[in-house]
Amino acid sequence: MKLTIAIAKGEEFYIGTIKEIPSVITQGETIEETRENLMDALDLYLSNMQETNNLINTVLEEDLTLG
Repeated sequence: MKLTIAIAKGEEFYIGTIKEIPSVITQGETIEETRENLMDALDLYLSNMQETNNLINTVLEEDLTLG
């Protein structure tokens, strides 16, 4: 499964989201920092889903393809 990331320039920071998982959102001072923060936020999201046994509609890390 592929995930679509969107990074937009805000007034002070770049804002990053994952289209298929709207709950994952972050920011950064650069595009690269924002991309890294998105990966961290996705990791936390998936960890939380696993801990709460709420694995419905979850994308596994090994299935990620980000471009």
